[in-house]
Amino acid sequence: MLYEMIGIVRTGPKSSPNLGEVKEIVLTAGSLILQQGGVIRSLSNWGVFALPRAVSRNQMRHYNGHYFVMRYDASVKTQEQVRQTLGLDPRVVRSTSVRLGEGGKLGRMVGYGGVQWGRKE
Repeated sequence: MLYEMIGIVRTGPKSSPNLGEVKEIVLTAGSLILQQGGVIRSLSNWGVFALPRAVSRNQMRHYNGHYFVMRYDASVKTQEQVRQTLGLDPRVVRSTSVRLGEGGKLGRMVGYGGVQWGRKE
């Protein structure tokens, strides 16, 4: 099944990007997916943004977060392992996964394009 995961990683001092932590977390999640026979379709680094509201996690209050998005094909069991692993990591402020499509025909999944930011309609 095709999943899209959005992760928010804590930022460094004074809301500076903490790319080292983001890379480690993405590498951990990606290696879990690949070890279980999954396929990573795309990976996007969105950068640092203000959180919609302050989030308390591991006795720390977070106001900004470093966002990343990963799309991958994997089994339900693998997706649960990724979710559990990210939930236990103290560097991850929030993460969520959404199932975009069933396996099978690629034609059904072609319509899921990239996220368009800054486009005025």
